[in-house]
Order: sequence, then C-alpha cells, then structure tokens
Amino acid sequence: MNKVRTRAPHGRRTGAGAGISIAGVRKRYGDEVSIGPVDLEIPAEGVTALIGPNGAGKSTLLTMIGRLLGMDEGSIRIAGLDVAATRSKDLATVVSILRQENHFVTRLTVRQLVGFGRFPHSRGRLTRADEDAVSRAIDFLGLGELEQRYLDELSGGQRQRAYVAMVLAQDTGTVLLDEPLNNLDMKHAVRMMRHLQRISDELGKSVVVVLHDINFAARYADRICAMKDGAVVAFGPVSEIMRGDVLTEVFETPVTVIEGPDGPLAVWH
Repeated sequence: MNKVRTRAPHGRRTGAGAGISIAGVRKRYGDEVSIGPVDLEIPAEGVTALIGPNGAGKSTLLTMIGRLLGMDEGSIRIAGLDVAATRSKDLATVVSILRQENHFVTRLTVRQLVGFGRFPHSRGRLTRADEDAVSRAIDFLGLGELEQRYLDELSGGQRQRAYVAMVLAQDTGTVLLDEPLNNLDMKHAVRMMRHLQRISDELGKSVVVVLHDINFAARYADRICAMKDGAVVAFGPVSEIMRGDVLTEVFETPVTVIEGPDGPLAVWH
C-alpha cells in the first residue's frame, strides 16, 4: 500500500507556503548547457525532494530558485514574484535557503546564529517581535537547552538543526535546503527529515530539499522531482516516482522497488 501522509492541525502560519513556477530555465557553463530547459510547477505546501545522480543539476536548480545563482534563460516565480526582478529585501520575505557551504568561522551561540535569519526583517537590529521569532524557531527545532552554547561545541546533528532554525526564523513561505542530511548519521538524518515534515505539516510551509538517498525521499517527502543530466526526468507524488523503471532510468543502474512497512523502498542490485 502507498504511503499516506496525515497532516497535523496548523499552528501559527505567518509565512504560508507558496508555489514555485519554473519556465524555460537554462544555465550554461562555457559552450555547454548544463541545466535546462527546466519547466516545473512545485505546489504550495508539502515537502518536495530533488533527487538524482551527482551532476544532475539538483543543487544548481535549487540555488537558482533561491537567486543565489543567476539563470541564463527563462523565469522563476515564487508566490507570483519574479525571482530575477524582485528586490532582495522583498524576495527574502517569501523564500529562504540553506546551502551546503553555510558555515561561520567566528564563534557564535545558537541563538546568535538563528538571529541572523531575522536580518531581512530587522536589518540587524532585533526587535521584540524578532526575538520572539528566534525563540519560536529554536523551540520548534528542540534547541532550547542549547541556545547559549557555541556552534563549535555542538554535534554535527545539533549544528545542522541550528542552521535550519536560522532559515526557519526568516519566516518565509518557501524553505530551500541543499543536502541537509550531508555528514549526518542515520539517527540524526531521520530526526532532520521529521523536522522538515513538521515544518511543512504544522507551519504550512513549502519545503524543497535536495537529497541523495531516494529512500529518505520516499519516506518523508510528499512528491519527488527526479533529475538527470540537467533535466527533469520525472515529477510527481512518491507513488509515481518510486518505480523500478523510473529509478533505473534516472540512476542508470538496475533498481527494484519493493513495498516496505512504511511505503516503497528502492533496492539496488
């Protein structure tokens, strides 16, 4: 039987999820077209996982959605705003992004780090409302007992939760995460994916996440976008993408999909 997600009652939802519309997007490197053309409509709310082999274009597409990388052709709109044309301070109220390279060399506490997520709202001067938003993000990620600890005193899993709390504090409808499970062990990877589910289910946000593990995508996402060679090969609900023929084409290795206790599982052979 297919996995069925039951949504929890929504709590406070100031940054409700927004759809992402991608039309004819290309990104060239030299004379070669590395990405595109990509045409994709990602619905508001829910967790969307971008999966595919190394070099498929997953992270590149994500960073273009977050306007950390420019596109050569096409358009991307989030909540109706043109990503390329919208002022940065306005775009930062609808979309936040956490890249793999996020790290700070200065010594910061968890609370100081999460406070950076309020910069689009506070411009560096935190108000009571900003402090409340920081506290909500810290509590949501279960970091209350660690908020005065320095980042270099935390485990990898705790530190990654702190970075996710930072983007959550930005209070945007769309949250983009590039391989948030990177370097996490199984326990912390599972906890992280459960947190991302809660961000979607309880706060009503649209979460787009780049993942390497197809089975994590199958277990915790609402839909999967499979990419290969800079193009979208398949996009849809988990049940439509978790098929042996689809995954064999995407990863260019034989894949069988079996029914596990909590939904479909991909098995390589």
